Amino acid sequence: MNQFKSYGIASALAIQGHHIGLIRADSDSLRDFDLERLSKQHPLQLRLSEDDLQALLQRMKGDSLHLPEVVSSIYDHKTSSKMSAAAMVDVRMLFSALVDADFIETEAHFRQRNPDGSKQYRETGPLLDPERGFVTLSSHLADVAATSGASEEINRVRADLLNACLESASLPQGLFTLTAPTGSGKTLSMLVFALKHAREHELRRIIVVLPYLTIIEQTVREYKKVFERYLNETELERYVLEDHSLAGTRGATKGQTEPDDQSDPRGGTRLLAQNWDAPIIVTTSVQFLESLFANRPGACRKLHRLARSVILFDEVQTLPVSLAVVTLAALARLVERYNTTVVFATATQPAFSHLDEHVKKYCSLGWQPREIVPPNLALFERSRRTKVAWPRDFATAMSWDDLANSLAEPSCEQSLCIVNLKRHARTLFDGLKRRDARGLFHISTNMCPAHRQAVLDLVSDRLKHGKACRLVSTQCVEAGVDLDFPVVYRALGPLDAIAQAAGRCNRNGHARVGTVHVFLPEEEKYPDGTYRQATDATRILLKQRVPADVTDSLEPAVFMHYYSQLYDLQKPQNKKEELREAVRRRDFAEVANLYRVIAQDAINVLVPYDTDIFHRLADEVQRDGLSGKWMVRARPYSISLFKPRPHDPIMAHLVPVPVAREGGSEEWFMYANEEHYSSEVGFDPPVSLECLIA
Repeated sequence: MNQFKSYGIASALAIQGHHIGLIRADSDSLRDFDLERLSKQHPLQLRLSEDDLQALLQRMKGDSLHLPEVVSSIYDHKTSSKMSAAAMVDVRMLFSALVDADFIETEAHFRQRNPDGSKQYRETGPLLDPERGFVTLSSHLADVAATSGASEEINRVRADLLNACLESASLPQGLFTLTAPTGSGKTLSMLVFALKHAREHELRRIIVVLPYLTIIEQTVREYKKVFERYLNETELERYVLEDHSLAGTRGATKGQTEPDDQSDPRGGTRLLAQNWDAPIIVTTSVQFLESLFANRPGACRKLHRLARSVILFDEVQTLPVSLAVVTLAALARLVERYNTTVVFATATQPAFSHLDEHVKKYCSLGWQPREIVPPNLALFERSRRTKVAWPRDFATAMSWDDLANSLAEPSCEQSLCIVNLKRHARTLFDGLKRRDARGLFHISTNMCPAHRQAVLDLVSDRLKHGKACRLVSTQCVEAGVDLDFPVVYRALGPLDAIAQAAGRCNRNGHARVGTVHVFLPEEEKYPDGTYRQATDATRILLKQRVPADVTDSLEPAVFMHYYSQLYDLQKPQNKKEELREAVRRRDFAEVANLYRVIAQDAINVLVPYDTDIFHRLADEVQRDGLSGKWMVRARPYSISLFKPRPHDPIMAHLVPVPVAREGGSEEWFMYANEEHYSSEVGFDPPVSLECLIA
């Protein structure tokens, strides 16, 4: 920085942080880069080997190293204080390229040398080859359409959505929204857009960002069905890379035991996941967004892969409103400078364009995306398969007994009821059980994924064969779950949640119309304050529209009004003041600390759903210690809980999973009491626990 002045700021920050992480780029911190100040007071209490700049330059010259002439920089210090989120992205991208190269070079140094004495570098990831992928996907979609069990009109809607994606893929790169009804085939239509767009603009990879592990698993399965036409199993693992905390791609941490990557079939995917060196990445919102705001080398080393990519965000309505402004600004910078295209897809599109002026305070591009689906296609009107019956008023609640009586009626023999809290689901389930309701099932995240999937398989089979099937569930069936009930009940909640619930009603359009009953539960409690505010916005909007015709109340235009109402209540531009102030200061360490998609830490708990598998996994990890391979096998048999306090009653039953040389894990546990896991409702402790996720 002494040599290049402001042009050297980004490089200096990256070099300073390549071991300890990016720190700060405010004016006071930048003055600390001065050699004289560093020699007197180093921030890490280190002693400089040389404090004479000219002497350092002479040594470099003596080693045949010549500093290039620099006439511009990726980092404009004059405007960085105004466009702070954009400036921080610029530094992170440079930092990412540096630390990834450093990791790879160090790894090659310690590997066994090639016979000629040269370094042995890791194998690079496969290429996207969008032309081949596009042709293969087109063939797959033709087969899907030919065997579809949906009605003719639903199939036409899906075909029109696909064609809209094909046409829009030829547009210039930028910000896009994809707003289409539930069940219209967004998952594969988005991929069509991405592959053709990548072909048109010579892009390198596709990154799919999803909020829930259940949707990730389903999406990865769908994608692998496409590409297995020309890739074998090992090639598929490297081509469609699933990367999140439970995918077994994170490698060894805190003493975990891992086999050498050369001998382990998943070792190659772990290496690719470290820096996202794969053509298609499927990851979680938490992993993607928290990496985008990270400051540590390990988390940031993948970020330079976002350049020349298509990033597909599905179910984007789940993005926390409190983080919206700085998040949109960072994504806009990727589009503005790094040849990245970003697509926000959902049936319930948030009105983020209303935050454009606030986003422009952090990135000059702002947020004004183009919609992929032209309004003249009228997809929502054409695919309307349900009638929503709203509460007659918003003061009279329905008791659980009255609700159970309604659901026990013969007219509800095939019905789904979605409530806001796990304890509500349990109360209703018990009420229906007392009434001997036929075909009764329960689903919540107190059940491990394998348990939930087994119930969903049973439910799907009974629906298909016309058998009695009453399902009581929390919101976990509202996205990424292919269910088709003739009748759905939904507790009053956020409008987007009600729309998602409606997507499980008459999904394939076989009935003339399905009915969604929205009711006010007798106990108005919600998972958190944000959820309550979103429910209040729904109530306000519906009071304004009722008793007018509300059959169109799940249309995109209504969601624009709903989100505008919600933003008036929540004021996202004023949320997270500490975070926004840290962004304005360009304090990388503090931003990384404050930016959290999920506010409260969670732990993973292996539960005794299948006792034989539970004991096999428990014996193995007790013997060998925690490993990525073990986590992959344990994931279907585990649930998430908020990290309990030391004196929480649950601690008496939690056994930390051992890790090699490090004692017990702080993230993985085994539940010791088999009596506390029910075949009907999953994890069922005898006392109320605060660590249960609502």
